[in-house]
Amino acid sequence: MSVLRGKNILLGVSGGIAAYKTASLVRLFIKAGAHVQVVMTPASKDFITPLTLSTLSKNPVHSSFYNEDDENAVWNNHVELGLWADFMVIAPATANTMAKMVSGNADNLLVATYLSAKCPVYFAPAMDLDMYKHPSTLESFNKLTSFGNIMIPAESGELASGLSGEGRMAEPENIVAFIEHDIAGKLPLRGKKVLITAGPTYEAIDPVRFIGNHSSGKMGYDIALNAANAGAEVVLVSGPTHLQLSHPQIEVVRVVSSAEMYDACHRYFNNVDVAIAAAAVADYKPKNVAPQKIKKAEATLTIELEKTKDILASLGEVKKSQYLIGFALETENEIENAKAKITKKNLDLIVLNSLNDEGGGFGKDTNKVTFIDRNFTIEPHELKSKEQVAADIINKIKKVYNV
Repeated sequence: MSVLRGKNILLGVSGGIAAYKTASLVRLFIKAGAHVQVVMTPASKDFITPLTLSTLSKNPVHSSFYNEDDENAVWNNHVELGLWADFMVIAPATANTMAKMVSGNADNLLVATYLSAKCPVYFAPAMDLDMYKHPSTLESFNKLTSFGNIMIPAESGELASGLSGEGRMAEPENIVAFIEHDIAGKLPLRGKKVLITAGPTYEAIDPVRFIGNHSSGKMGYDIALNAANAGAEVVLVSGPTHLQLSHPQIEVVRVVSSAEMYDACHRYFNNVDVAIAAAAVADYKPKNVAPQKIKKAEATLTIELEKTKDILASLGEVKKSQYLIGFALETENEIENAKAKITKKNLDLIVLNSLNDEGGGFGKDTNKVTFIDRNFTIEPHELKSKEQVAADIINKIKKVYNV
């Protein structure tokens, strides 16, 4: 999964022959899972049609402040476009467009939008060899990068003039790879390893039946995805669930029983920086598992249970520098019970949720949690989606590492 997945990319196209490559560039952004809008300079439409780019991006293409042929036309809001974008990419960036970006000469929609953008801006120069080496162009490069913009270096090769040398716009595949690599290198949890447990455990009674619970695993899966999108390398130890997750930064380890989850957690724990125990692990399991399906013979059935190993407490016993986060689902004396778990299990943070809170608990898309740290600082949160709760948890981890 690309780091561009779900991101809003505003592509600015200026008037150079390399504009024809933007059709491939838009397709690659879409393939990476990004949402794309395109802003064109009037001159760029001589090299590629707005129809082509609107078809590929599945969005209208913007090229002027308003439609002069329609007296009822709505103004194209460059500020709104600039704020919509997570990233702006100007490709090709001609000498003329770059000079306007430097001077703030907003005589077209593209430059006006650039000046309104609050997001990172990438620019991919494209021009002939002598233009590329001209002092005014080199000054534009220096000025733009000093403003915080990120230059995607031009490549060497055959140019439209027939010359061969530096100035050829980077190929679309290389532009996407450059941006992905740049974004990944700046992610706050890059280099960190995170262990996360999710879902229920099933404790066998016989080959057919088991003791389990209603956990869907969604909370743990959302945390895993959020951590991976922040750059962390994630090991997700998942109990039985219908949920699927595909991300290059996430290794999913499937288990069934609490014993299997215990073994998996201890296999990875020594090599992680953070562990988050979001799974709903069974507290008890049948002492004896029947080798064959138990027949319905008597009016009642007695099953002797024994405690399962406490995974979270066992990790707390052996932890060194790991930041350890636990979950607590309570129905009474919530705060007191959660505080006791912090001490007993050697936790750094506990995420408390109560079945008494409407919208919280198992099988729902929302959760209402309270964070309590090892100093017993209590931080209640309002009802939120589990995705938002996951983001709050990852933000806590970012603060631990000052990122």
